[in-house]
Amino acid sequence: MRRLFPVTDETAAPASDGAPGTPGTAAVARDWGLDELAEAYAYPVGVAGSSAGVAGSTTGVAGSAGPGPWLRANMVSTLDGAAQHDGRSQPISSAADMRIFGTLRGLADVVIVGAETVRQEGYRPARARADFAARRAAAGQGPAPAIAVVSASLDLDFSLPLFASPLLPTLLLTGAAAAPDRIAAAEKAGARVVIAGDGRGVDPARAVRALADLGLHRLLTEGGPRLLGQLVAAGVLDELCLTVSPMLTVGDAQRIAGGPSVAVPRRFELTSLLEEAGFLFSRYRRT
Repeated sequence: MRRLFPVTDETAAPASDGAPGTPGTAAVARDWGLDELAEAYAYPVGVAGSSAGVAGSTTGVAGSAGPGPWLRANMVSTLDGAAQHDGRSQPISSAADMRIFGTLRGLADVVIVGAETVRQEGYRPARARADFAARRAAAGQGPAPAIAVVSASLDLDFSLPLFASPLLPTLLLTGAAAAPDRIAAAEKAGARVVIAGDGRGVDPARAVRALADLGLHRLLTEGGPRLLGQLVAAGVLDELCLTVSPMLTVGDAQRIAGGPSVAVPRRFELTSLLEEAGFLFSRYRRT
């Protein structure tokens, strides 16, 4: 792993032959430890995060002062813009991408995901990782992030491990007009239903507020594209962590975000760029 941006003394280090260095020379490529990755992807200072509202933790800081919830997305795209291959993101990922994926989950209070992605990717509950235990405890977080599934229809298999055996109760974000029998089935399976819309669908801004009301301030979404498009259109996405995979797939795969276009393109600024084995790991924040 090497840092290409922002430029630092390390990224501008001399090349191995003694010639003046250029940002991101191969001479500074090295293995990054968990702590270094966690610092590179830390949430903004002051964001209050806690899983107390879900897990009943007595160490949480739910309701403490802070700048409010912070929603970041983590997505991967090929060089030709495909967010998936054969309906899944794993074929266009890499070992380094999965390390960052795990790091972002280890820092989050909750992972927000669309129902279709749950079905296609075979989502499982987030697991507690010993490497993150001390860091999460110090931040007032539970042992693992909760998973929040966005679904209007609640047409989900509640016998799956995501609902039947999660470390923390899985959250279901839905609208007030969701079918009562599906809500009852979800609650019987142990899920916690959170109403975040007046109709059948979910209002993205209301969903963010509802999660914050549960003490979940460090928010992470892993898509899929339709959900990310809704979050972008609603103006609630604060940050995008985008992996650019050095692959070409052609085909008709979705982009990382789908849906109707916004009236004015949303402007984000680059804050970090890492590289390993040809994969670029960028981090953008809205301006």
